Amino acid sequence: MTEIHKGLAGVVVDTTAISKVNPETNSLLYRGYPVQELAANCTFEEVAYLLWHGELPTPVQLAEFETLERSLRPLDAAVKRVIDELPLTAHPMDVVRTAVSVIGAMDATLTEPGGIADPELNQKRAIYLFAQLPTIVAYDQRRRRDEQLIEPREDLGFSANFLHMTFGDVPDLVVVNAFDVSMILYAEHSFNASTFASRVVTSTLADLYSAVTAGIGALKGPLHGGANEAVMHVFEEIGTAELVGLWLDRALEEKRKIMGFGHRVYKSGDSRVPTMKAALDTLIAEYDRPDLIELYDELEKQMTERKNILPNLDYPSGPAYHLTGFDTEMFTPLFVAARITGWTAHIAEQLASNALIRPLSEYNGPAERHVTERSL
Repeated sequence: MTEIHKGLAGVVVDTTAISKVNPETNSLLYRGYPVQELAANCTFEEVAYLLWHGELPTPVQLAEFETLERSLRPLDAAVKRVIDELPLTAHPMDVVRTAVSVIGAMDATLTEPGGIADPELNQKRAIYLFAQLPTIVAYDQRRRRDEQLIEPREDLGFSANFLHMTFGDVPDLVVVNAFDVSMILYAEHSFNASTFASRVVTSTLADLYSAVTAGIGALKGPLHGGANEAVMHVFEEIGTAELVGLWLDRALEEKRKIMGFGHRVYKSGDSRVPTMKAALDTLIAEYDRPDLIELYDELEKQMTERKNILPNLDYPSGPAYHLTGFDTEMFTPLFVAARITGWTAHIAEQLASNALIRPLSEYNGPAERHVTERSL
């Protein structure tokens, strides 16, 4: 009988030079660099450049990239109109997915000969989406609060501008730095579900925007990107650290999946968590919220003791985004704004050595039968 790998667990489907988890150090590497070192020493813009080009930028390369990216931030009027027409009941991920589709529909270069797979055009598209997504996400949160669009600023870096467009001012540096760290940690993670979805679509020679919208669709699910939202819903359900035990008793009895814990790849804990937890600690101090970290620590402690399951990146990032001021339903769109770098790097890599991704299945339905044999 054919061996079935449910969820493609353990199946190696291709090679990649973009990222890997080093089992010897339990480190996530971007192009060979441990992500915790990148988070400590680089900006998100530098990491985006690294993922796309394979090397960190020189000062001149970084300046050129930043100048270009900052010039591409304003929303096209047509994209804003489409966002305005979407109901406030729509999930923000649906808004982001729709906005990317509109941007793709307006890209006239897709109709040029070879335009879909052209590496230079796809790099320009990647930078454009990198620049546009913060404006889209920030505006969607503001319109849900009945607030006006704040235009992007060209004098601010990626994270400072993102926060300025969302909240109307630039917060303290500690907040900007914590947000930048989260973007770096979320930027890439090998053949995760959304990246693989993007590569599958790319393998058909569909355009970059189609592949990205597929990635957004996969990321929306609570077993992938939606987990950071679910973490805050769990915190809201529990209330205080003193109630963790009772809540966990009930959740385990009901066989609920505790979001923010466990990971398919990491067996000794998600290597990104200590870096994001350190960023969260700076926000706890900035906003004077010891109650939140007490709840965080108690749930982590009890999950480790009772189930031997460790946190993943979504566990510290959820409360970090909450403290920064983002509405809970906006957390996964923030993930999109980071992961667009990894997705588009993988799209380029897939196109550079493409083969249609088309796995087989083991049929377990009825044996062959015929309409003339049915009972009357």
